[in-house]
Amino acid sequence: MVRSYAPAAPPAVYPERPAGFVTFLGHVFTVADAEIRKLQHDPVELLMRAVQPTLWLVVFGQVMSHLRGVPTGKLTYLDFMAPGILAQSVLFIAIFYGVSAIRERDMGVLQKYLVSPISRVSLVLGKAISASVRALSQGVIVYILALLLHIHATWQPLNILGVLLLIVMGSAVFSTFSLVIACIVKTHERVMGMGQVMTMPLFFASNAIYPIVLMPGWLKIIATVNPLTYEVDGLRALMVQGGTSVYGLGVDFAVLLAFSAALMALAARLYPRLVT
Repeated sequence: MVRSYAPAAPPAVYPERPAGFVTFLGHVFTVADAEIRKLQHDPVELLMRAVQPTLWLVVFGQVMSHLRGVPTGKLTYLDFMAPGILAQSVLFIAIFYGVSAIRERDMGVLQKYLVSPISRVSLVLGKAISASVRALSQGVIVYILALLLHIHATWQPLNILGVLLLIVMGSAVFSTFSLVIACIVKTHERVMGMGQVMTMPLFFASNAIYPIVLMPGWLKIIATVNPLTYEVDGLRALMVQGGTSVYGLGVDFAVLLAFSAALMALAARLYPRLVT
């Protein structure tokens, strides 16, 4: 008896998802949403972040406001200092963001990201956006402190929108910089060490707590290539009454955008090295 067998059906072929801007945004949102959800499990972190700007403004700011040797123009020293402390708080949150990438690698999450159809750029951009959400909480804290300390903040909607945009851009710069560091050093301890080494030079080699005109010549050169300088410059113009931008708001935004784009491209290129 001869049995006939029907030919095996060919394997199903599923069309690839179209690559486009909408798909790219969807991937970015997916990554950012996964990172932001982590805050729901640890909301105390946001409260702990309030300690640092409070200490700087209440203690350091109150003491330094009695000194007359810092040329702050028409601004009081607290007015001058508040945007710098906001930028500093954003820096301190973002500069250690690479630690989360190391944790994801150790948990196997990063490997899943890398074999998914999510592009490396959308992966890095999504993480930068999630870091910005954490940083935005610092803006709320500093504005509350401004009310309590009688800092002459500007409450016009467009100004506040500009402040929020600068926070997002500044956070994107330093969080992607931290990802680049993580891709190079590849260990939790080294990322923490590099972050601690970098925060103080970035902070003090900027216009956050004193004008650049007080700096020696060599430090002025460093300050002019420091992206934190341009973030503070823009925040000072938009956040406080009577504040002005030394470089111009257009230059401030352009410099931060250029740093963000360059560091995101570099982080996207180096990201696969974390698992090798």
